[in-house]
Amino acid sequence: MKPLRIGILSTAHVHADGFAEILRTTANLEVVGFSQNNSEAAKKFVETSGLKHFATHRALIDQGLDAVIICSETALHLPLVTLAARAGAHILCEKPIATTLEDAIKMREVCEQASVQFMTAYPMRFDPNLMTLKQKLEQPKLGKVLGIVGINHAENPMYRQAWFANKQLAGGGAIMDHTVHLTDLYRWLLNLEVSSVQAEISNPFYPELDIDSAGFITMTLGTNETRVITSSDSSWSRPVGVYPRWGHLKLEIYLENAAFEIDGFANRVNLYSKNTTRATNWLGYGADATRAMLNTFLEAVSKQKPVPITWQDGFAGLQVALASYQSSKTGQVIYLES
Repeated sequence: MKPLRIGILSTAHVHADGFAEILRTTANLEVVGFSQNNSEAAKKFVETSGLKHFATHRALIDQGLDAVIICSETALHLPLVTLAARAGAHILCEKPIATTLEDAIKMREVCEQASVQFMTAYPMRFDPNLMTLKQKLEQPKLGKVLGIVGINHAENPMYRQAWFANKQLAGGGAIMDHTVHLTDLYRWLLNLEVSSVQAEISNPFYPELDIDSAGFITMTLGTNETRVITSSDSSWSRPVGVYPRWGHLKLEIYLENAAFEIDGFANRVNLYSKNTTRATNWLGYGADATRAMLNTFLEAVSKQKPVPITWQDGFAGLQVALASYQSSKTGQVIYLES
């Protein structure tokens, strides 16, 4: 089978390095290169990834790609999705997929017009513990899910990429960055849509920045007899360079006849070294959810199968994040259209 030709459009996102490493070690794949118009950033990425640099996104697209991974600033996703779709390249797009619902809808339209697939980068669906949890929740003997408590805490990513603290480019702070992940997990685990959102959002950790760094969101999924109440505690609360890893993603799920606790990054060993920026490092081991996500995307493109995480999943997460900001500002419950 002819190898798929793939490229990375922009390296602005903190996950671009990880994608490059996975691509370089994936069989039956031709990694054409990456595009980055910032020469200094491009030089660093070449040094760490070994990939070929293209000075413009158009130059990379013109190489004739089967697929792209979009890792730009969030506000710049739309023009890159448009460029890739019109060239016939299937798309794996970082989350959140846009900063406005209008941009997100335009992305769907251009992909439909070009008959290309759009997959949202939600790797935690491929975590083995969460996949097992989903199977268990489908067992009738455990009863109805009564509620879910979730946390997603991390360092402030602006210390790796400054644009994360720029509202114009990122669309928001910790709530925009993290809420989409928990929203997607809730929708996926419960097979329900978010029907209402109530949020309290503030900036206790970086008062010098015009950005949110913490928030607590109550989401209702489903309606009437299917209704499940969930919470989302999202923040950039971990001290940069001091905490042993970037953060956490944890869930507590309560059912009529059972309860589960999941720590998505619990498999770790402790590293103590004079050669690192942290006093202690937590080194993760075990399954790589991001690699599994990327392999699933590549398989779907190669075999012309539907991607499992679609534009709609990305749109739903963005819708909840934006509704959370609206709720916190107005003090009201925000009801979402089904």
